[in-house]
Amino acid sequence: MTRWRLRALILLVYVIIGIYVAWLHDYITPGLLRDVAEALLAVFLWFLVLLGIDLHIGR
Repeated sequence: MTRWRLRALILLVYVIIGIYVAWLHDYITPGLLRDVAEALLAVFLWFLVLLGIDLHIGR
């Protein structure tokens, strides 16, 4: 395994553990995940927003 792959793997494990800990302590909630998903949809599908299509999830 090359050095950059080892560093990438360590970084990935670090981020996954951080997400898990944030979820346990309620810094990440289902509502937050829904809002982030809506924002990403609006960014990547902006042309649909301009056509008046509602990209809100579960509302």
